[in-house]
Amino acid sequence: MHSAEHALEAVLRRDRLIFIAGLVVVMVAAWTWVALGAGMDMSAVAMTRMAGMNGAMMQQAQWTPGYAALMFGMWWVMMIAMMLPSAAPMLLLFMRVNRRRDGTGSPLVPTGVFAAGYLLAWGVFSLLAAMGQWAMETARVMSSMLEVTNAWLGAGILFAAGLWQLTPLKRACLEHCRAPLSFVLGSWRPGHGGALRMGLEHGAYCLGCCWFLMGLLFVGGVMNLYWIAALAAFVLLEKTVPFGHWFGRAAGVMLLGWGTLLATL
Repeated sequence: MHSAEHALEAVLRRDRLIFIAGLVVVMVAAWTWVALGAGMDMSAVAMTRMAGMNGAMMQQAQWTPGYAALMFGMWWVMMIAMMLPSAAPMLLLFMRVNRRRDGTGSPLVPTGVFAAGYLLAWGVFSLLAAMGQWAMETARVMSSMLEVTNAWLGAGILFAAGLWQLTPLKRACLEHCRAPLSFVLGSWRPGHGGALRMGLEHGAYCLGCCWFLMGLLFVGGVMNLYWIAALAAFVLLEKTVPFGHWFGRAAGVMLLGWGTLLATL
């Protein structure tokens, strides 16, 4: 009995190491692609250095179908880079439960399917974000550096994000993300189709928790690496550290204050 348990633990450790290595490769690749500019003519490093210059050194982009696809890809890769670190505990827990429920097969593929469902949910957000970027650029309220130039719009985004941080729906979505075991055990569905559906469902909760925070990229600069890293770190802390829900509420109050200040300047 003990030898069987030890063998199972050894297999779990091997699978965990393989999956963690895969996650690290994906995250490093995503962050590298973002830093290089995600296919744009200028790298995010250069755009970060030029932040606050109102795009005076760049020409406004023309929204062709190819450029729209590029922007959608940029947003999606950015979401992968920002959200995978905070999703890692859920993915590792899913893999462990999958191995124990189905000891005959490797949990790596089902866990990959779960991750694909999660990232697909963020793909939907990325499509909406790219459409929002197109609308703002068309309305001439966003610079070629991908920063909102209208103070009232910026204040509105900040104020809306601050309010969302304090709503019961945000709190419910955050509690889901902070309690992965309850979700995995209470919403388990077998097979690859079940893994995909669970990943989509978890991604929907994660969207409810973080979509307004991702909207703050329009304020700080969509390709501002400092802002991207700060938001990614905040999401990770809010979901994982003790009393993270209070951390999120404090951020909501600060965002309301920031929005009010920007509107009154």
